Amino acid sequence: MELRSLDLNLLLALDALLQHRSVSKAARQTGVGQPAMSASLARLRRHFGDELLARAGNRYRLTPLAAELRERTRMAVTGVERVFDARRGFDPASSTREFSLMVTIAPQSRRAATGAQVPLTFRGSASVTVPAGQDVVSDPAALAFAAFTPLAVSVFLPQSTQAVTKHWNANATSYYSGSGSGDLTARTAADGFTGKTLSWLLVTGLDVRSDARAVVAFGDSITDGFVGGSPLSIPADASVADKNGRYPDQLQRRLDAAGLSIAVVNAGIGSNQLLGGLGLMDGPSGLSRFQKDALDIPGATGVLVLEGINDLGLHPGVTPDQIQDGYTRLITEAHTAGKKIWLATLTPAANSIIDGTATAPDSERYRQQINAWIRNQTLADGVVDFDAAVRDPAAPSQLLPAYAGPDNLHPNLAGYTKMADAVPLGLLNTAACP
Repeated sequence: MELRSLDLNLLLALDALLQHRSVSKAARQTGVGQPAMSASLARLRRHFGDELLARAGNRYRLTPLAAELRERTRMAVTGVERVFDARRGFDPASSTREFSLMVTIAPQSRRAATGAQVPLTFRGSASVTVPAGQDVVSDPAALAFAAFTPLAVSVFLPQSTQAVTKHWNANATSYYSGSGSGDLTARTAADGFTGKTLSWLLVTGLDVRSDARAVVAFGDSITDGFVGGSPLSIPADASVADKNGRYPDQLQRRLDAAGLSIAVVNAGIGSNQLLGGLGLMDGPSGLSRFQKDALDIPGATGVLVLEGINDLGLHPGVTPDQIQDGYTRLITEAHTAGKKIWLATLTPAANSIIDGTATAPDSERYRQQINAWIRNQTLADGVVDFDAAVRDPAAPSQLLPAYAGPDNLHPNLAGYTKMADAVPLGLLNTAACP
């Protein structure tokens, strides 16, 4: 059985056990035998260090921890189901649909309210049709704003659509209007925008003209700034939205305070892997997207790579040698393009459900081997030791509790700040202007 299926089965088993409080009923719901469900319960008990189901006479009752997990687990299962449902819908790489749209941009003041809108044009036209599976770039627009100023990119689609390209966990709130509400791209008031989402829709990037060099933070959900809302990671912790607390955000603040004219570009994708992929919301592999998402970024002088933990936890059979070969390929590509590249050590996650040793028994041993290679290799232009920054000295295979989110895989905001503090600014400053 592939590890991906095993992870999902554990999640489904936990949900069924907490809902029914019965091994036999949980087994029937999930379509497995009672011995298999008993084995899943035993693994879950070992992971949580809790009985979860405690016998009370002829029945079982939920322990306090299990009662706390019940609703979170149900939400997590619902989220997974939505992910798999989404796969059957819009696929931008293979879709034959085209989108026509009109776009404006403005500083965001409060919620959906904005300042004066600046209409965007596309080769002089007020609207554009986006070919299936492709990107379009607008003409330059005159809009001055300071660092960390929230911007509202307002998009109107004349035709109805059910799914669009999106960054599913943006840690930032976007607002939208209902179907049939018309073109609101010029509206500055918040009224009319009745829905909100923590995803970024349609827009994949914003190029800014400045004198700053760019450094690309390249990686997975830890670079993306994800903070899990439960021990099962999903749903995301909505309380961190709009706080700009990702490690690249905090690194940008340090660079600004030091007076270094370097801009940090976040190229993190949730669940992304260096070598492979799940084929869901995790995007192409790090190897296949490195050119477009890192080396081709305007003004980029260097790339800080933190990727590989998902390969160990979600990609059965991956070995340290394969990960190291992947890093070597990125280093070669970066140097060929005249860019600096720095490797970051993988952060600990042994006690997490996703990517931890309960579901990926070799993950911690392999992580240690990979980190040793990163620290000792001389191919890259430097090393950032995120592992040393956030690990628990008393349990080095785990995040320090003060820096850990609820899933023990993703840091919390304090952990992301600690990661940013671990980046030597002088290392990034060695990258010359392009």
